[in-house]
Formats: sequence, structure tokens, C-alpha cells
Amino acid sequence: MQRRKTRKVYYGNVAVGGDAPISVQSMTNTKTADLESTVAQIDELVAVGCEIIRVAVPDMESAKKLARLKKRISIPLIADIHFDYRLALEAINQGVDGLRINPGNIGNQDRVKEVATAAKEAGIPIRIGVNSGSIERDLLKKYGRPTAGAMVESALKHIRLLEENGFFDIVVSLKSTDLWMTLNAYSLLAERVDYPFHIGITEAGTPWSGTIKSAIGIGSLLIRGLGDTIRVSLTGDPVEEVRVGWQILKSLKLRQRGPEIISCPTCGRTEIDLVNLAKKVERAVSGMDKQITIAVMGCGVNGPGEAREADIGIAGGKGMGLIFKKGKLVKRVSEEKLLDALLSEIDKYKE
Repeated sequence: MQRRKTRKVYYGNVAVGGDAPISVQSMTNTKTADLESTVAQIDELVAVGCEIIRVAVPDMESAKKLARLKKRISIPLIADIHFDYRLALEAINQGVDGLRINPGNIGNQDRVKEVATAAKEAGIPIRIGVNSGSIERDLLKKYGRPTAGAMVESALKHIRLLEENGFFDIVVSLKSTDLWMTLNAYSLLAERVDYPFHIGITEAGTPWSGTIKSAIGIGSLLIRGLGDTIRVSLTGDPVEEVRVGWQILKSLKLRQRGPEIISCPTCGRTEIDLVNLAKKVERAVSGMDKQITIAVMGCGVNGPGEAREADIGIAGGKGMGLIFKKGKLVKRVSEEKLLDALLSEIDKYKE
């Protein structure tokens, strides 16, 4: 895997692109003007690893509360704005760390220039967000339907609008619900520009189906070296978006945050209640920042090997288990004491 070389921009103190780590972001689903609910949700997202947060700014009431919101959170704040350039100007005035707009839908050239100039003076990036569901009518007429080519042409048009006004702190996204369209669009645009990419599969679905779709789509892009910040789009609690995003990065060994649990699927050889044990271990370490690999294995075929390879691991036997630490057998424990013994070793583990 060779990551695409891009420019680097900054949302507050979080770098995107260049040699910066691939960041995980999300978007609130509260009413932005309801500060208490919005702050509470952002705090929950930060607790599970959200590094950049985006909020919808549909009206001036929401825009005028962004400064107060920003003071109460600890991560960069991006304002998501459509159609009304005045909302973008107010968001900049309120001190947001970035904008998500489509320059083509906020007004004429003079209005685009006004927003680009204000963003440049404030030193904040603009993300151009192209979605297959909102491609301009002239491009739909040209291509007949939403296609990767139409998305790329739309993005290039929006990019030119900003470049013509001397603005180059740009991030681009090309999202579709169609995996192949998304992959092709990003691949095509990567040949044309060196701006960092915000990647994701838009409207991926509910947490079950959307997680699978997002993992395939985002993972495929990352394996191709494409992607500088990710957002998993799921219907439901955005906390799950962040968890899934981190798991994708961890699975590809691109980032590490907190424990990684390896557990076997169980079979007829399993002699302990491994399913419940694995669930209890996962719950017990879910809020832990310690970077550690934990194996929870159920039989003597792959169990000892996987447990030895992990930082800490269990290899189950009949009514008992062996606990390994850094490849060495530490102790033999009865089944009823396995969880406590494993958690005790995890607590003592030094990275």
C-alpha cells in the first residue's frame, strides 16, 4: 500500500493530508441550535475517538450559536452549509475550523468570492462535497444518469470556482451509495488533483448493513492509498460511526486506538463458554486507551498459537484456560476465574 501524496490542510490543530494520520470524523444528528444536546452528543463522540466533528447549519439561528458551541468542545468544528452564502460567512465569523459547501450552490461568482476570501483570511479549509444524489442538472443531462465521470466533472467545476478566487485549502469528497461508482470517482479524480480526500460511502444504511458496505468501500479506497480523513455514514447513533471508522483503520493497521480483540468463531471443539467470555472481555476493555492485542480462543487447535502471538491471550481447554502474555504461558486458570485473571493481566500490562 502506497498512500497518495497530497497537500496538507488543517482543521484547527488536526492535519488532513500529506503525512498526517488518517483521521476519523462524524456528524451530529441533533439540532445544532440546541446547544445542550449537541454538546452532549459531541462529548460522547470524542470519548470513542472522534477527531473532527461536523454540524448542520440550516439557518441563521444555528450559525449564530457556533462560537458558543466551539467553546464547549475539544475537537475541530466544521459547518455544513448549503444554498445560503450568508450562513457560510456567519459561520466563518463565529470561528469554525472549516466549511463543507458546494461553491456552485451558494450563489453567483461574487458570493463565492466573498466566502472564499473570508475563509482564506480566517485560514480555514473548505471541503467540496459531491454526492451522486445531488449532481447538477446539466451534468445529469450530459451523462444520462449519475456516474463517476459526472461526479468528477462536478468536483472539478467546484474546485475551479475556488481556485479562480485564489483559494487552495481544499478537501474533496465524492460519495455515492454505489461502491463501484465511489471507487471509480475517487480513482479518476486522484489523477487530476493533489487535494486531500475525505472518503466514505454516503447513506450506507443501518448499523448492520451500513457497516459492511462502509468497510468494503472505505477499506478498498484505503488499500488503494486513497483517503486522508474518513466518515462512516450510518442511520442511527453517530457513536457507532466512529467505532466502525476506527475498526476499519485498525484492521488495515493504519491507526491504532485502544485494544484489538481476536476471538475464534467457536466450533464443536470448544469446551468453555467462549461466546459470553469474549463479549464480557470486549465490554470490559471498551473504554480503554491502552494499545494491546487480546486473544480469546476456544480450543487447542489454533488457540495456543493465537494466544502466544497476542500481547495477552486465553487458550481454552475443558473447563479451563491457559493465559499467555507476550508469548509465554503465565498461568492455568479454571473457567469461572478466566475473565478476572485475564483482566488482571491486562491491567498490569505495560505498552
